[in-house]
Amino acid sequence: MEKRKVIIIGAAGRDFHNFNTVYRDNPAYEVVAFTATQIPDIAGRKYPAELAGKLYPQGIPIYEQKELIHLIKKLNVDECVFSYSDITYGTVMSLGSEVNAAGADFLLMGTKQTMIKSNKPVIAVGAIRTGCGKSQTSRRIVESLMAKGLKVITVRHPMPYGDLAAQKVQRFATAADLDKHQCTIEEREEYEPYVARGNVIYAGVDYAAILSAAENDPSGCDIILWDGGNNDFPFYQPDLMVTVTDPHRPGHELSYYPGEVSLRLADVVVINKIDSADYANIQSVRKNIQHINPNATIVDAASVINVDKPEVIKNKKVLVIEDGPTLTHGEMQIGAGVIAAQRFGAAEIIDPRPYVVGKLSETYAQYPSIGKLLPAMGYSQQQIKDLSETINKTDCDSVIIATPIDLGQLIKINKPTAKVEYSLQEIGSPTLDEILDEFYKKF
Repeated sequence: MEKRKVIIIGAAGRDFHNFNTVYRDNPAYEVVAFTATQIPDIAGRKYPAELAGKLYPQGIPIYEQKELIHLIKKLNVDECVFSYSDITYGTVMSLGSEVNAAGADFLLMGTKQTMIKSNKPVIAVGAIRTGCGKSQTSRRIVESLMAKGLKVITVRHPMPYGDLAAQKVQRFATAADLDKHQCTIEEREEYEPYVARGNVIYAGVDYAAILSAAENDPSGCDIILWDGGNNDFPFYQPDLMVTVTDPHRPGHELSYYPGEVSLRLADVVVINKIDSADYANIQSVRKNIQHINPNATIVDAASVINVDKPEVIKNKKVLVIEDGPTLTHGEMQIGAGVIAAQRFGAAEIIDPRPYVVGKLSETYAQYPSIGKLLPAMGYSQQQIKDLSETINKTDCDSVIIATPIDLGQLIKINKPTAKVEYSLQEIGSPTLDEILDEFYKKF
């Protein structure tokens, strides 16, 4: 039988996982290309032969998504597999229409083929959008489990922005590991908070190999914690699924792919940020949860903000730096930095756009809704350099750093800085502690 020719449409994460679990050693298919978007500087490379397997001795080329329709026709493609996240339904189906019109099938892969079963209990944390608070929820769960004396190994959704073959399986247990693996700002934001808490975290490209390593970690492993990326659903089959929602973006839980999948899978749904959201929006989110997943347990939670130097904010003209993905494809226009500026009496939030240099200009052009916030973009050394120059050129009194790590430790900032930290705090009952106590009794 003639092989079906496939393009996997991705963003250096779910696409590689779908290939590894479904297509890598499958003689019925020939994956002729990946396409890439969202993440800069992925296109133009190859998914390497070392990871692609014996059917692909030359590896698989990665192209810009804008070349997709041309590639379908040029390579006589039969099937395109949509494999990235945090996209409106309208955008997904418009792309599907383009693919169909070009002659190919358009496929969305589900959980049965792509979720890997662990021999350890798995708690997975997902969200309905980027920037809901997955990481703070994951850290809250890890701290709770560690307080019970359990050895928790965290596995993070992929962020393979460097040498893919070298990043097949990555283990982070110390700060030195972050340097060894040449982590970008985006990677450090996700890994460093775990390492600082004494928790081992894995990431990489091959999530079957990663799971085996995590289950057999030399420090011991009682339970796996999956910390998801964007609004994707887990790569591992969860025994407990926790999905985080955001009342600052009511309705998005029903209109972004694959966030609704994560919501429908959820055993527990966290309504986060109720301390800063409008009551009507909170109730709208609650109603939507109850409509599509009435059996889920709902946990109300606040995203508690702490600032190390409030005097750097009060009555000052401030530049606010927020997490990059949250502002870009997450489309958030209010984050922890903005809330800190408001609560601690900033005189004005300064617009950085007149001072932007280099690749950051491309980011604002691609995501104009960012507005007068500064995304902490650091996928490459050039982006880090451009970020530093932009900060130091901006005419402001001080800088609010609302990223998960202290950028002041990575780049030189020529102004006073205030670091914002945020943590999850449950409001009322049930709490995550109560839910986790009941969950672990089963094992």
